[in-house]
Amino acid sequence: MKGFIWLASYPKSGNTWFRLLAESLAIEDGAAPDINDLTGHSAGARFGFDAITLLDSALLSAAETDPLRSAVYGAIANGIYRDPATPNASPAPPLMPVPPLMKVHDAYRYTPEGQPVFAGARGAIVMVRDPRAVATSLASFLSCPADRAIEIMASDDFSLGCTLRSWPHHMPQLVKSWSANVASWMVQTDVPVHLIRYEDLSRDTAGAFRDAMAFAGAIISPAQAKQAAAHADFSTLRAQEAAHGFREWAALRPSSAARFFRRGEAEGWRDELTAAQIARIEARHGDMMAMLGYARVTASDPLAQGKSPCA
Repeated sequence: MKGFIWLASYPKSGNTWFRLLAESLAIEDGAAPDINDLTGHSAGARFGFDAITLLDSALLSAAETDPLRSAVYGAIANGIYRDPATPNASPAPPLMPVPPLMKVHDAYRYTPEGQPVFAGARGAIVMVRDPRAVATSLASFLSCPADRAIEIMASDDFSLGCTLRSWPHHMPQLVKSWSANVASWMVQTDVPVHLIRYEDLSRDTAGAFRDAMAFAGAIISPAQAKQAAAHADFSTLRAQEAAHGFREWAALRPSSAARFFRRGEAEGWRDELTAAQIARIEARHGDMMAMLGYARVTASDPLAQGKSPCA
């Protein structure tokens, strides 16, 4: 089956964890996936864009690259271009045919002429996470206070990698606000969407992962899904980073002592955010939270009464 599947998410919503779950399906010896041997393509990668267009994306603005990106993704989907990060086909069939996943943090958008920037895919697995949990993880990721992370999540102008110095191998990624990012992928009608909540993936990793793989065209057994969940357990990934580092993360934050695989807890925000910070997030993103089933802190909750450990 030609084409790839977008793995779309706001940053720090479980995108990397899902990629590692998928990687574990193709490991023949049943070992845990190596966080420093991730395959696949990133939508913002300069290498593929430059190789296909024969242009230097570092010299172009987003307004100049956006009209070309849909053609780039179409070339990848049709097999005209093979990403060097994707292994060559093996003479022996793989243990499990994993559908190609392409990571993207950008909000879904169109060129001024109405052309979709993110074309070429068979579908999109859209990962979402409670914005209160995203805030604490994003603060660590960007090495900034939680208040600043909350401001960033509220901004429809937020982009990752605006400068070559900060993200030399990636084109700028227009992420927008948390609400706008999620909404952009959910309302578009160009490709079908499978929504997966980080909290559901944490609660029933094997089941949620199996459903997402079925959407992507890979039918896996409950036993295979359970094995993938066990081998890509968050504690295993965190232990790998502690022992060997995580090169993908270190390339972006070489001087940071923070861990990429930090806590991985669905409700860790409860002991990291103040009541005031939680209220700000809920005020800005309450409508989208309600649509996705994320309940606001109630009046009877100790957090609503300012009794957070952080207060």
